[in-house]
Amino acid sequence: MLQPQAVIFDIGNVLTCWQPEAFYDRVIGPDRRRALFAATDLTGVNASIDDGAPFRDTIYACADRHPDWATQIRMWHDRWIELASPRIEGSIALQRALRAKGVPVFVLSNMGHEVFHEAMAKLDFLAEFDRTYVSGTLRLSKPDPRIYEFVERDCGLPPAALLFADDRADNITAAARRGWRTHQFESWQGWARRLVAEGLLTQTEAGL
Repeated sequence: MLQPQAVIFDIGNVLTCWQPEAFYDRVIGPDRRRALFAATDLTGVNASIDDGAPFRDTIYACADRHPDWATQIRMWHDRWIELASPRIEGSIALQRALRAKGVPVFVLSNMGHEVFHEAMAKLDFLAEFDRTYVSGTLRLSKPDPRIYEFVERDCGLPPAALLFADDRADNITAAARRGWRTHQFESWQGWARRLVAEGLLTQTEAGL
């Protein structure tokens, strides 16, 4: 089998941690966090942003609907970079190692359009992708098959030439159904071993 011709990274839980519950546990405590999430459906609100809703306006509108939790809800916008922390430095090193060898690297992420552009100012590695596919910009979200089809058309590569890492099984399954090579991300070391197995990096280049 030929080597992959491009490597595609998800962002959340692949390049940066994305555990909003952990952030709120630290800030307001687990009990209040559970009450907040039960009362407000912040996860659903975030999904609407991933689908293209405006970032600040959507979060602040949710805060207005839940005045008892307004301060905590606004943190989702105002302290977003803390929700998306820490960086997964091992994965970022793999992204850079691939580029250094001339392997195209793309990002395919469910993320708001404004969120992504704000994040680029704070997460330097986001500017280092050859192509970016962001759900809030495309108005398509994983695991909708149409977003994978869009990537194929835009980059001009056949499905079997694409190697995709994502932490969510549903996103991986949808890509695999189109013929993509896939890796369900659990650790940067596991991802590094897969890149070595595909012949894209040596063990030393992969940091192993």
